[in-house]
Amino acid sequence: MKKLFCLILLVTVQYTFTQSSATAKKLLDEVSEKMGAYKNMQIGFSTSLANKEAGISEGDEPPINGKITLQGEKYYLEYLGNILLFDGNRLYVINKDEKEVSINQGDLSEENGFIYPSKMLTFYKEGYNLKMGKKETINGKSIQFVNLTPIDSNSEIIKVTLGIDAVTKHIYQMIQTGANGAITTLSVTNFKSNQDLSSTLFSFDRKKYEDLNYFID
Repeated sequence: MKKLFCLILLVTVQYTFTQSSATAKKLLDEVSEKMGAYKNMQIGFSTSLANKEAGISEGDEPPINGKITLQGEKYYLEYLGNILLFDGNRLYVINKDEKEVSINQGDLSEENGFIYPSKMLTFYKEGYNLKMGKKETINGKSIQFVNLTPIDSNSEIIKVTLGIDAVTKHIYQMIQTGANGAITTLSVTNFKSNQDLSSTLFSFDRKKYEDLNYFID
């Protein structure tokens, strides 16, 4: 009887986990499809950092604000005093403090345990196990959380939690836990879609930066 009970319990747990995973994937697919269908998006966000091992608690440091404009695969990201411009083929990292531009073939990848805002709609599709998390009311909004765990045990990221606005089906928050113990929280502070954008927003103006005496690599 005890063995039968254990078997039933194991099957029930496995079924529940499978159902949770399927529900989580369905929700994230809905979010990706809805947000990806916009002609373009402008997202304002803030990031904060906590790391117990380093003695940094949530709120010890002021949040860092950023803004990203996305159109298809192209984006214009302002973050940490830099501009990251991806025209669909090349990535231009414009460092204002150092007055230099580095040009890379292809887009960003996950590095150093950080998922960039430009990857929010797609990163979950490969390499993660998904599970439905808790549901909370934050700032008057109903937020459904989804927990993502990397399949690769050597990943620099050990956990990602996505908060989804249950009404709009937009991403509200992304919390990343790195292998180094750092917890980075990205919260969406402003969202606009289908804006009239400059036709040159996603084009790199080499002459402009040459005239400003930037070093272009």
